[in-house]
Amino acid sequence: MGKSLVIVESPAKAKTINKFLGKDFIVMASVGHVKDLPKSKLGIDIENGFEPHYEAIKGKANTIKELKKAGKSADRIFLAPDPDREGEAIAWHIAEEIDKKNEKTSRVLFNEITEKAVKEAIAHPIALDQNKYEAQQARRVLDRLVGYQVSPILWDKVRRGLSAGRVQSVAVRLICDREREIQAFIPREYWSVTARFETLGGDAFTAKLAKKDGQKIELNNGDDAKAALAELEGAPYKVAEVETKETKRNPAAPFTTSKLQQEAARKLGFTAKKTMMLAQQLYEGVELGDEGPVGLISYMRTDSTRVSAEAVASARDFIQLKYGADYLPKGPNIYKSKKKSQDAHEAIRPTYFQYSPDDVKKHLSKDQHRLYQLIWNRFIACQMTQALIDQTRAQIQAKNYTFNASGSTVKFPGFMAVYIEGQDIEEEKEEKLPALKKDESLKLLGLDPDQHFTQPPPRFTEASLVKELEEQGIGRPSTYASIISTIQDREYVLKDGKQLKPTELGFTVTDMLVESFPEILNVEFTARMEEELDQIEDGQMEWRTAMTEFYGPFSASLEKAKKEMKNIKAEEIPTDIVCEKCSSMMVIKWGRKGKFLACSAYPECKNTKDFTTGEDGKIVALEKTAEVTETQCPTCGKQMVVKSGRFGRFLACSDYPNCKSTLPYSTGVPCPEGDGGMLVERRTKKGRVFFSCSKYPSCKFATWDLQKLD
Repeated sequence: MGKSLVIVESPAKAKTINKFLGKDFIVMASVGHVKDLPKSKLGIDIENGFEPHYEAIKGKANTIKELKKAGKSADRIFLAPDPDREGEAIAWHIAEEIDKKNEKTSRVLFNEITEKAVKEAIAHPIALDQNKYEAQQARRVLDRLVGYQVSPILWDKVRRGLSAGRVQSVAVRLICDREREIQAFIPREYWSVTARFETLGGDAFTAKLAKKDGQKIELNNGDDAKAALAELEGAPYKVAEVETKETKRNPAAPFTTSKLQQEAARKLGFTAKKTMMLAQQLYEGVELGDEGPVGLISYMRTDSTRVSAEAVASARDFIQLKYGADYLPKGPNIYKSKKKSQDAHEAIRPTYFQYSPDDVKKHLSKDQHRLYQLIWNRFIACQMTQALIDQTRAQIQAKNYTFNASGSTVKFPGFMAVYIEGQDIEEEKEEKLPALKKDESLKLLGLDPDQHFTQPPPRFTEASLVKELEEQGIGRPSTYASIISTIQDREYVLKDGKQLKPTELGFTVTDMLVESFPEILNVEFTARMEEELDQIEDGQMEWRTAMTEFYGPFSASLEKAKKEMKNIKAEEIPTDIVCEKCSSMMVIKWGRKGKFLACSAYPECKNTKDFTTGEDGKIVALEKTAEVTETQCPTCGKQMVVKSGRFGRFLACSDYPNCKSTLPYSTGVPCPEGDGGMLVERRTKKGRVFFSCSKYPSCKFATWDLQKLD
């Protein structure tokens, strides 16, 4: 009997699987997709039912050749890429290349890379899923139709290098709409009064002024607060009501992809892209010394909260052993997945309970360990008992005024002993109230009035944007990481701390797309397209029908945009600012970094300036002032100044143009490789800032984020 060939998409996954299968199996990796639409052209025959023209990806010809050769001599071929649409497309394209008649090819699916799961899948192979493949193909065709036909219009009207995307552009719109809400927000003043009390037993606590004459009190300004304080002067204070209730808090469900991205952002400060990269490493297999490669978590692209009975039983055994019977509910905690969830998958969970985070820490990178700990804790907590919390509410009366005090104490931690879900907006922490009795007299220590202003809605963070995209039904959780990365790479959005802020370019492009392609930029329309992709996968809709229904209105908008979309690249807005170099008038033009002032006599005069708009709407030119540094020019000895170019900041000689020496811009941070170099600021060709060693190319250290360096 000949050998069987198992094909996966990743070398790491191949290595992990190989140790489970005997000498009768050969395990090979395709290293991702082997075929795709061509990069140089649309690659879709619209007139012929949107037929896609796939071709071998550049550099994959040899991989395909090796797979064909191995497939020819194998008795059976098992295609084992990931169990999702993307994995199905990889499997489908491999089958087309190595076994066109489909005589000996089967599909195998597993949600975790364990010996039991892999062998079970091999023992029960299935046919390739045409519906799932066509759902992926429909998404690919949709995204290509939009991206490859709208982006060139932006190149023509705004600048080259820009991109539009069916989901990406909607994500930018959400961020722009939120920013406009913030800009339009008018803060409203209000005041609060906090009372500081002491009981007869000497215990101190605080309470907030809440009511006057039994009605909610509104203190709209300082005068209102002063009036309340004047009326309260000399008043006796006593406890009017006090009530303690036991409340129960349930553990959160195990992780789906989007919840993992949100929590990793909140608790670990990880980007969605970094979270998915680390999760993939943990899923495909990490070297654990003599154990070899071990897949520590289940498949990381899932929107299901379902968990296998075996995994639940293992978690319950662990809880019983480590925390005791009080922390173990009578039966398993079961979580319902949302309606559209692909419930063939499980939630993200540990695969082996003998490998606790502490046990494997020495084998993992710092960030791998932090993410594994997060996944482990969340899963263990989801099978633990409720937390019991005593919630106390008290009302303190003074004349016709009522103050409210509240406090809580954890009576029994339950799951909270292991995991508490993070929040995008931190809640005000409640203090612990002392024992209070009804009609008890209190000593007033002081009344503290405070001025406040209502706050605009917060800017999106990566965590809150992922949450919004999922709630609105835009895209799939598996695509969120690349979407968030792309909109920053294209300079539509920049990150300010954790906040996502639209750039002027982001606003401009979004407004142009909303005007020309209202359907594409419509949240409900985008969500409806996602539902249609789900229907295609479920066999309820034919993929070409979905493409036809989409393309009719879209092609009409496309033709209109080519003719009518505003050409801001060619636009020149006159101003009353005079060029100090040639006395011509200056105009507002559009460039790589947004609007700027340029001399109208260009190209004879190339003078440019940045500008700002005053409160009266008047354009004010900003004078260029070079930042002088202490660094001396290595050529002439004069001081170096900070300048900006297309690849970021750099140091230039102050005697330019007589001396044209330049140096990289140093951050003052030593290179962590310890080679004596300093980290300098650089930019990628796409304009993204990164930091690398000044000793390059002898030292190749680089990082995106200085703050993350230990």
